[in-house]
Amino acid sequence: MISSFYIALRYLAFNKLRTATLVACITLIAFLPLALQLLLAESQQLLQSRADSTPLLLGARGSALDLVMNSLYFDDETPGIFTMQAADEVSDSGLAYAIPLYIRFQARNHPIVATTIDYFDFHNIQIDQGRLFTVLGECVLGADIADAYGLEPGDTIVSSPETLFDLAGVYPLKMTISGILQRNHTADDRAVFVDLKTAWVIEGLGHGHEDLKNPSDRSVILERTRDTITANAKLFQFTEITDENIGSFHFHGDLSGYPLTALLAVPNDAKSGTLLRGRYLEHPQYHLVRPTEVIDGLMQNIFRIKSVIDSVIAIVTLATVLAIILVFALSIRLRQSELNTIFRLGCSRMTAVNLIASEIIIIAFASAVISAGLLYVIDTNAEMLVTMLIFS
Repeated sequence: MISSFYIALRYLAFNKLRTATLVACITLIAFLPLALQLLLAESQQLLQSRADSTPLLLGARGSALDLVMNSLYFDDETPGIFTMQAADEVSDSGLAYAIPLYIRFQARNHPIVATTIDYFDFHNIQIDQGRLFTVLGECVLGADIADAYGLEPGDTIVSSPETLFDLAGVYPLKMTISGILQRNHTADDRAVFVDLKTAWVIEGLGHGHEDLKNPSDRSVILERTRDTITANAKLFQFTEITDENIGSFHFHGDLSGYPLTALLAVPNDAKSGTLLRGRYLEHPQYHLVRPTEVIDGLMQNIFRIKSVIDSVIAIVTLATVLAIILVFALSIRLRQSELNTIFRLGCSRMTAVNLIASEIIIIAFASAVISAGLLYVIDTNAEMLVTMLIFS
């Protein structure tokens, strides 16, 4: 049998193109379904673990999936906007405490997550370097962003404008990095965290400018009365918050009317959560969703698609196997003269069978080794691949 393997190996080495084609076909047949299963299992684990840790999400009436994906995984699709008044309503109910979220802007193609310090306590997120943000204009980076750009506490990062030409006059904000978060293998690793007011400054709802009583350029004064000073469009607005100008930053109007994209509602207990959900069942403006239910529905749809893909792969596999059988059958016909030479040398038919079987075994073994190597790479990098495919 060893001699059969040697002859088969030399034959396959001589016919490199034919051998490589057969190995590639068998490798794909074995690799694709298993790789798909690995990635689906990893995506389900990532999605489900994040959803399970979040009891309730409040958002404006609309798509529950958009709300969950934006609030938990910081997806680009922004859900409906509502106001801080909703947070006051949840807190005043006495059934839960609310953690507001405003996720709309980006910095270096990474989401800017505006929230409160309660967010880090709730998710048990620890600081690796520096400290959490404490003043306007500071931010905290996820571990992946800090590693990707080599950023440390004390460095700065600039928010990205929503459009190339922002006619509303909202300029990018240069933010000081106060800390780096410990890696927790969630979407938090790829986010920039700021205070709500900092996000509102980015949007242009809060701003700082020169002291109008003593401007460096008096032409910015449009009108001056005893009680008021009105400036024109030439008045310089700051795009960086520093110790020198932070006192000039202010917000107009009632903060309860300022925007949010979601509220993470943490009920006091199971009964409180049920009562709170009941209050929002028929609410005209808001809906309260359980992320686990939304993600379960998403995964069911994904697995329905997977079953279709599995059926297609099964059909392609059958066609490929038949093609491989045909290749070997034709190969035997084409090698009839070689087989006749073997028979004339006194070898039995079993010798010829051993040679063909040895070729099949060698090709199958090579495909198995390559498939195992590829699956190991997929398994090792499953989290990164799922993150790139789903959350990027």
